Amino acid sequence: MKKTYTVTFFTCGIIIAVVLAAVLSFHKSESKTLKVGFIYVGDASTSYTNNFIEVQNAIADKYGKQVKTIAMCNVAEGTEEEYLERLIDSGCELIIATSYNYGVTMKKLAEKYPDIEFCMATCSNANEEPRLENYHTFMGAIYQGRYTAGVAAGMKLQELIDNGTITKEQAKIGYVAAYPYAEVISGYTAFLLGVRSIVPDVVMSVRYTNNWNDYLIEKKYAKEFIDEGCVIISQHSDTTGPATACEATDSDTPVYIVSYNESMANVAPTTYLTGCKINWEPYVTGAVESVLKDKKIEENVKGNVVGNDMGAGFEEGWVEMLELNELVAAKGTKAKMQEVINGFKKGKIQVFQGDYIGVDPEDPKDTCNLKKGYIENENSSAPTFHYVLKDVITVEE
Repeated sequence: MKKTYTVTFFTCGIIIAVVLAAVLSFHKSESKTLKVGFIYVGDASTSYTNNFIEVQNAIADKYGKQVKTIAMCNVAEGTEEEYLERLIDSGCELIIATSYNYGVTMKKLAEKYPDIEFCMATCSNANEEPRLENYHTFMGAIYQGRYTAGVAAGMKLQELIDNGTITKEQAKIGYVAAYPYAEVISGYTAFLLGVRSIVPDVVMSVRYTNNWNDYLIEKKYAKEFIDEGCVIISQHSDTTGPATACEATDSDTPVYIVSYNESMANVAPTTYLTGCKINWEPYVTGAVESVLKDKKIEENVKGNVVGNDMGAGFEEGWVEMLELNELVAAKGTKAKMQEVINGFKKGKIQVFQGDYIGVDPEDPKDTCNLKKGYIENENSSAPTFHYVLKDVITVEE
């Protein structure tokens, strides 16, 4: 009997110790304060940056005085080091940056300041040498959203064909793109392949603005696409220019806009169809929580981890569809989009596959045969597909 009492007493002691440790850890994380710095390439007037600002505000609301956030807006690429040093001097222990082109500077400063966590969106150099424990990269698998938006656009095109509004030969897309980066090429390719899953003969023209947010050029290019007979306009750019052009068109043939990062329902109520965006909240709030609890970010945030780089798609809420304009969308679009999203969640959709040959625009000898398939984001959260599909996509000057 004494032995039983001894074991019971010993077991209770262990339980009490574990509970006490958990309570102390909880109170430690609750009492710790954190200063988080954000460095933005734009400001709230651009949809990409505004999506980050909304997350920044949500963090401030959630944590109150425990977390203080500081933001540097409209930081031109190439000038970021000065602003990052300001955030460091102000006492930031976690810094979130949002432009791919900040990556080299961010990593250099991460090596200089090993006690600060640096998190770089849309970049892919975290696992390159030197690998640093305090430097991280992250991005949502946005090709999934692009493809799903393409399916919605394809259903609208098919409806127009079935109604006799346009012919199959008139099913053409115009795409206003920022730069000839893999991120942009991967996105517009996924969008086109989504459209072609419904209307197989669709072709697409692309024009680069060489700027993330230039309203006048984006509007101009969209208008030129409309004049060329494009029925669907989409974009990887940050202004309402393309949507404004679509809504103002006086073409006899209808035209519709598929947006990125923000809904264009208010700008183009009769021509906006749908769109998609990366939801930055799961990663950014997870990074804040990780630093508060002294945990490694990649072990505390749900996603696909490769070293110090991580990403995810619909399955973890890292990618979201924007509102669907059901006054404009073809019948059954909402259900079809949900079917596609569920397919991504179950890993059943392979986007970059088919009877296509892709050509590297920088090196025509570098080609990719999509009959074998190309797995996007396999080893990097940032997109790597950088091939322009022959005879299907035309890059216009």
